[in-house]
Amino acid sequence: MPEQISNLTKAEILSEALPYIRKFSNSTIVIKYGGNAMIDETLKQSFAKDIALLKLVGFNPVVVHGGGPQINALLERVGKKGEFFQGLRITDNETMSIVEMVLGGSVNKEIVSLINLFGGKAIGITGIDGHFIKAKKIKLNIDQNSPQVDIGQVGEVTEINADFLSNLISSNSIPVIAPIGVGMNGEAFNINADIVAGKIASALHATKLIMMTNTPGVLDKNGNLLTDLTPNKISTLIEDGTLYGGMLPKINSALEAAKEGNNAVHIIDGRVPHALLLELFTDEGIGSMILPREKENTI
Repeated sequence: MPEQISNLTKAEILSEALPYIRKFSNSTIVIKYGGNAMIDETLKQSFAKDIALLKLVGFNPVVVHGGGPQINALLERVGKKGEFFQGLRITDNETMSIVEMVLGGSVNKEIVSLINLFGGKAIGITGIDGHFIKAKKIKLNIDQNSPQVDIGQVGEVTEINADFLSNLISSNSIPVIAPIGVGMNGEAFNINADIVAGKIASALHATKLIMMTNTPGVLDKNGNLLTDLTPNKISTLIEDGTLYGGMLPKINSALEAAKEGNNAVHIIDGRVPHALLLELFTDEGIGSMILPREKENTI
């Protein structure tokens, strides 16, 4: 075991993890990586160690990353301001160039380098590689009586080439994916990372989809953590305005992935060191769990 990984956690924590390692050995775990965990140096190293460790003990981690703060920083340097509509970044041609530069370049390479530093075998890709994420332009509605809103080169996933990713996984690699898709004419599309993570989890029939955020999970209007969220509960939270903005694509993609994979999806606090291990290797876990269906009433 590489020295960096052997010092990752205390022996008693790894001992507690053994039943979960046996249960989920060779399982595919899709992780959406974003928020403060991608900015804070200590958390970045913590995440990279966790991913390398998961691969070492028999999991097949697949990382889909965001990079919103980094994109915003570069936009500001060129005199542009990041704008959003319904939680999605408005992406004109210049913004798309910056998105490709940041997500497919600097951010992706940094994540790959850190995972490899701690003993992993990560490979950085975008959906343009092998055209494995096919997409089409998305248009959004304000309401039923208004015309569609064009937010630029923003796409929705039409197809995921699961074989492309499966081949990487079977070669003992850890795919690190920038959420950029390709259209039928070869054009690039900026796609929300939460949506891409959900689609990839469904395509790979992943055992788990874990989304890392800057909050403890899904919160109610009083700031209390909501744990087991069913489709009906999520609909109520959207209707009453509890869930809005950037949480909408996250929660919708989580619910869709849960339904398609018939598994729970986890939204956890990426600001907690080793949050992935706490979620996977403890009975309590952390954060919110999105369930694919309503709970059955029991007497």
